[in-house]
Amino acid sequence: MKQFISVKDVQDMNALVAKALSYKKSPFSDKKLGADKRIGLLFLNPSLRTRLSTQVAAQNLGMEPIVFNVDKEGWALEFAEGAIMNGTTVEHIKDAAPILGNYFDILCVRTFPGLEDKQADYSEKIIKQFIKYAGIPVVSLESATLHPLQSLTDIITIQESIASNANFKNKKPKVVLTWAPHIKPIPQCVANSFSEWVGAWGEADFVITHPEGYALSTEFTKGATIEHNQEQALKDADFVYVKNWSSYEQYGKVLSKDASWMMTNKKLALTNNAKVMHCLPVRRNVELSDEILDGPNSLVTQEASNRVWAAQAVLAEILKAINI
Repeated sequence: MKQFISVKDVQDMNALVAKALSYKKSPFSDKKLGADKRIGLLFLNPSLRTRLSTQVAAQNLGMEPIVFNVDKEGWALEFAEGAIMNGTTVEHIKDAAPILGNYFDILCVRTFPGLEDKQADYSEKIIKQFIKYAGIPVVSLESATLHPLQSLTDIITIQESIASNANFKNKKPKVVLTWAPHIKPIPQCVANSFSEWVGAWGEADFVITHPEGYALSTEFTKGATIEHNQEQALKDADFVYVKNWSSYEQYGKVLSKDASWMMTNKKLALTNNAKVMHCLPVRRNVELSDEILDGPNSLVTQEASNRVWAAQAVLAEILKAINI
């Protein structure tokens, strides 16, 4: 693996999942793999699980992780070609990224969309320029449109749950991604990425449910069934992934705050005793009720804990490519 930006960088998803689960059983089995290697974690936006899990994963592999919060500690970066830098930006990506490429062996970058210009966000200009100018493997810790480490984690968690349940032996699981209300505009990154990974996995009946006006880009939802009636979508579901996102069509807009879309135990009764997932952070009693999050069907803590093993599997694959 030369980089990790989307599911397209993964040759064998099931093998990568198996690798992650093997690290969960034996975290330090490849402690020497990253010896004398440095990994830089650059955050243009805040993080909790992504930052800490990637640091732990790197240390499990013997790497030295160095974290830099660009949004708080660094110069304002310029990404435009031919920019006349007489405004608020101080340093161009052309100057910063090659230096980072000399400091580190792997560079991880987290950035968010602006949710104002669809074309600019979906061009993935920022992470692409880090890739172009750094000259070393780049790992996405979330970009303008995707969150691949989260989605790998989600597939790991689903497969782990399936493996522990004999009822899935001769049955494809039904996986439902349901929109949930939120108080502010949220990126489509997690929803896009989850849809892309479940589609690429190809071992689930996949349904996406959301109100009118919240359709995701068809680039990421190929093969999914779209259902605007949430109760119909939830019927007989085995896994329910709850997530808010702002409108893609009316880009970045909040078209609905309909509280009836919040996931509750009453809705869970429509499912096949489904396990419930969320990437966190979660707005309790807005997106998900306390009764769900604190109940026996929640996989949220297990899912978040698996972030370490997802990151460790990805970093190990990149380190093997570097060491060849």
